[in-house]
Amino acid sequence: MENNKKNASIEIQEIINLLPHRYPFLLVDRILEVEAQKRIVGIKNVTFNEPFFQGHFPGRPIMPGVLIVEAMAQTGGILAFLSLPEEERGGEVLFMGIDKVRFRRPVLPGDQMRMELEVVKQRRRVWGLSGKTFVGNHLACEAELLAMLGEG
Repeated sequence: MENNKKNASIEIQEIINLLPHRYPFLLVDRILEVEAQKRIVGIKNVTFNEPFFQGHFPGRPIMPGVLIVEAMAQTGGILAFLSLPEEERGGEVLFMGIDKVRFRRPVLPGDQMRMELEVVKQRRRVWGLSGKTFVGNHLACEAELLAMLGEG
């Protein structure tokens, strides 16, 4: 990135260009803030027509926790890619580990998840991130993530 801080919104088309994920597994709709090699804030709009709500759970749809964590991981992958020079951005983000996951409230259809991640360690192509997902001002999930960028 030319400057270290980017507050302009990153829309879905650029996200699609950065991540290999596609519907129904692309779980980031927009990036609100990026500070290269430091932090990122992303958004996922949760709608009733998400395919997982048919079975999780009929009559009381709740977003699966594993998908909340995946949305955080994808947001962290965007941070890692945007922190690299463009010529080094190829490859995949490989999820290596997750620790200290806590779910604090359910995420429901109509909610907007705000994923906030901070870099806690970074060495070569391995990234350690601390993440929190909020719905409004309420903490929904928190976790520590470890990921590696594959070679491009």
